[in-house]
Amino acid sequence: MLFTSIEGISIVGVLTDSRRVISFLEEHEVDLVISDLHIPHLNGIDLTLRLKRDYPHIKVLLLTMAEDSPTIREAVQAGINGYVLKKSGRDELEKAIRAIMAGRRYYSDDVIDELTHTQSADFDGHTPTDIQHLTSREIEVLKLIAQEHSTAQIAEKLFISIATVETHRRSLMQKLNVKSVVGMTKYAMNHKLVD
Repeated sequence: MLFTSIEGISIVGVLTDSRRVISFLEEHEVDLVISDLHIPHLNGIDLTLRLKRDYPHIKVLLLTMAEDSPTIREAVQAGINGYVLKKSGRDELEKAIRAIMAGRRYYSDDVIDELTHTQSADFDGHTPTDIQHLTSREIEVLKLIAQEHSTAQIAEKLFISIATVETHRRSLMQKLNVKSVVGMTKYAMNHKLVD
């Protein structure tokens, strides 16, 4: 009801299962996907990664209650075009949609404040400066790789797809400048991410 009250916006579809999004997009023309962070199966960030890979022209707006810095940073890293908190009103939602469709990114003021004031995230009590460029999800994947979990096991444990694990694995190797699982494991051990 809220979105239909905004002039110039047409709702193409409403889905409650993230698994149906890709098949829906194959049959419908969509400019913007608005997703919650916490949705069944693929979460909002994993869905964003998939959309940016398969439908790079589609904009993604996360509408969520999550306002912690690690989650926001992970969403930004995934390529979201906007991040708006659910407590925002109709006017801010309209402002966000119009900014995104004009080619700009949009973040709620509270989101910007959180990113500005948070110096580092708490990774099991270890905050070495050179792991701050990794997202919280990448650190989770890195820990599991170092603990010798397979890609399939990591996907099952984190409730994400195998393709998403592979994306995180490639990103980790690039960011850490390593070429193998051995290199990632050494990095994890050097930074006390695993025992």
